[in-house]
Amino acid sequence: MSDTTALDRANAMIEKAWGRPIAELEKMAIRRPVEDPLLRAAMHTRGYLTVVSNSVAVHRERLHALTRPGHVPAFYDLDRITESASALRTAHAESNTALQAIRHVVDARELSL
Repeated sequence: MSDTTALDRANAMIEKAWGRPIAELEKMAIRRPVEDPLLRAAMHTRGYLTVVSNSVAVHRERLHALTRPGHVPAFYDLDRITESASALRTAHAESNTALQAIRHVVDARELSL
């Protein structure tokens, strides 16, 4: 499994499209949202992706803790494992959706230029 997260891929996409580091783009999106509404949209979606990425990490760690090698889950752990797996799957889907939305914004920017 790759160590590259959806947030890393989004950062790379945004930095490449606007040709500046993320920190600088964040300031631009806040200070001058009217000048580049596509940047504002990309950065807003990136903010959501940051939250979802944290959720993915939390659910992944919880699932790994419940299913670690040598650990025999108790009966009451089965529900927790199922819930964690379901929440992880949902968080991954949300992450992919946000990444796709950023890709569409970047594509729209390229077409407008």
